[in-house]
Amino acid sequence: MRQPLFNEMDYACGRMGMTLLHSILLGIVQGLTEFLPVSSSGHLAIIQNLFHLDIGEGVLFDILLHIGTLGAVLVVYRKEIWQLIVETLGMIADLFFNLRLRAKRRKGETQERFRCIVSNNYRKMAVLMIVSTIPTALIGLMAGKVVADAARTLIVPGICLVVTAVFLFLSDRADEEGKIPRDINYREGVIVGIAQGLSVLPGLSRSGVTIAACLFCGFERSFAVKYSFILSIPAILGAAVLEISQAASEPVMLSMIGIYLAGMLAAGLVGYLCIRWMLQVVRNRKFTYFAVYCLLVGILAIVLHFFVS
Repeated sequence: MRQPLFNEMDYACGRMGMTLLHSILLGIVQGLTEFLPVSSSGHLAIIQNLFHLDIGEGVLFDILLHIGTLGAVLVVYRKEIWQLIVETLGMIADLFFNLRLRAKRRKGETQERFRCIVSNNYRKMAVLMIVSTIPTALIGLMAGKVVADAARTLIVPGICLVVTAVFLFLSDRADEEGKIPRDINYREGVIVGIAQGLSVLPGLSRSGVTIAACLFCGFERSFAVKYSFILSIPAILGAAVLEISQAASEPVMLSMIGIYLAGMLAAGLVGYLCIRWMLQVVRNRKFTYFAVYCLLVGILAIVLHFFVS
């Protein structure tokens, strides 16, 4: 968990307070790095280690930035998300129907047929997302201390950025199998969930490794992007819920709320544009450009590890 850079006294004295421009710039960075495959956590860890900085802005601001990027996903995929909600409720209703029917059939009261629970692509996608989220959550809960320790060095983010580069480079060359939910098995859902869970390591891009994992499993390219970004929703919500209690105890001046909200809106707008752009990047197999960038930054961080204490 990042520690707030500014305390109440800093704000009260007018020293080092966050400005509107500062908030908007941080929102833009959040929107860019949340969805582009360059790893915001990796860059953050490198900057912190090079300059011995704590560049956090406070838990509440961090939550609002994530809400902004979450809003971008909800806007871009609003129709798909709504349909997923409807079909999930339908699966729950059919499950209870089948349980009641099972009891009646045991009593010989009916011979009515059971309903098929996973009967269409949206229902299959909903189940796949649950399957993917489980390993993500388990890895995230178990890896807290490891991630904190990894972020204190330059070599771990550097290595992870190189790994991200390899994933991105290979994903552009993955065979096009064109799988949509009905063609995807649950083992592949687990693989994508593990990839997303491992992306808590600084330097492993969440969007990069999850989209790459989807493509390695043969997902249709547009669906791979869609699945990766919609799968980020429970991850973002989970992280926000874990931070709420800390945010509640953090002193925040009312005058800062508007500034924080400006950053949130900037993150949402830039995130929306990045999602749209990523659809074109994956379709046109342009991940190689990001791979080269991550490779160069990763190698630089590894080299600096041996010269910077």
